[in-house]
Amino acid sequence: MVMRCFLICVILSCFGGCEPAETPPKPQTPKEQPDMTKKSEPRKEQADMAKESGPRVTLKTTKGDIIIELDSEKAPVTVGNFLRYVDEGFYNGIIFHRVISNFMIQGGGFTADKNQKATHGPITNEASNGLKNNRGTIAMARTSNPDSATCQFFINVVDNGALNYAGPANPGYAVFGKVVEGMDAVDAIRNVKTANQGGAFANAPVEPVIIETASRLGTP
Repeated sequence: MVMRCFLICVILSCFGGCEPAETPPKPQTPKEQPDMTKKSEPRKEQADMAKESGPRVTLKTTKGDIIIELDSEKAPVTVGNFLRYVDEGFYNGIIFHRVISNFMIQGGGFTADKNQKATHGPITNEASNGLKNNRGTIAMARTSNPDSATCQFFINVVDNGALNYAGPANPGYAVFGKVVEGMDAVDAIRNVKTANQGGAFANAPVEPVIIETASRLGTP
């Protein structure tokens, strides 16, 4: 979290991986960045990710479909973890509970009625893999503990350099893929009206934005 600890408002918001359902979520909040890149130029690391096509996942949301290409070469642990949740149907019916228009959109842990789902154990932080938190990339949310990510993720809507790995003192947030189709849906989500609904929902959409299904591309 870059609260420096995290991602994503100034509150300990749940950028965090999901914590156990019985524990009140501690929102994690990386430092917000000004929206200086509505249309950023392709980055070298994003081009590198495109050299060999990785597994793709479709998020069917109430604001449109988002197709994400995963980088299993540079983030094998993170990609394996994410696909495990996808294959289990974990993300079906989950909301984007934290939306900050000049920062990111975060989801993956709560149902539409704001219940937090139980998760698998946390994973190792792979933020030092060379991938950057640029617009259109997907990264893992976590608590102040670098190795605490579980199910929650966020999509950067601007270039968020403050979230990148910069050594042990600034462990960063692990990027593990990028949006290859559906940035219009991402931008539709970033622009929804939000309100402080308490706790992890300090920047929650007034009208819930739901991931109806998450599935590997080419599967039902």
